[in-house]
Amino acid sequence: MGVAERFYEAFMVRDHYTMGLLYAEHATFSDPVFPLLNARGARLMWQMLLSRAEDFGIEVNIVEDSPKRARVDWVAYYTFTATRRPVVNRIHTEMTLSAGKIVRHVDTFNLWRWSRQALGTRGALLGWTPIVRNKVRAQAAHSLREFARAAADNQEKR
Repeated sequence: MGVAERFYEAFMVRDHYTMGLLYAEHATFSDPVFPLLNARGARLMWQMLLSRAEDFGIEVNIVEDSPKRARVDWVAYYTFTATRRPVVNRIHTEMTLSAGKIVRHVDTFNLWRWSRQALGTRGALLGWTPIVRNKVRAQAAHSLREFARAAADNQEKR
């Protein structure tokens, strides 16, 4: 079983822990909302997204899953928590792999299409602009920082 297959099987059952184990310690992740995360950031992002997602599901088409590279087309279905709006997001993944680990993970999707669904009229009218893109990125970064802070607090309490 290849890395992409293991990653997306874990994703389908919301197993962020297994997904995180597949990242090398020096890995990077990027997508239109989180433009550059290190491995720790990517692990936290998946944990945050999967713990908050409602009505979540994915469909996966693994295009390539070789020892050095993976390419995956997938569709995420969920309710965007902030607005309670349904989202169907079509995503293309490119992974660079080494020694059975993800070293570079890039997800691409149409941010304007996503913002029209997630944000409604405001996203439809302004979702293509840098103003909305930067606001979405800033809010996502803030949410991730808050999630990381809460996770660290929970670890200290144990």
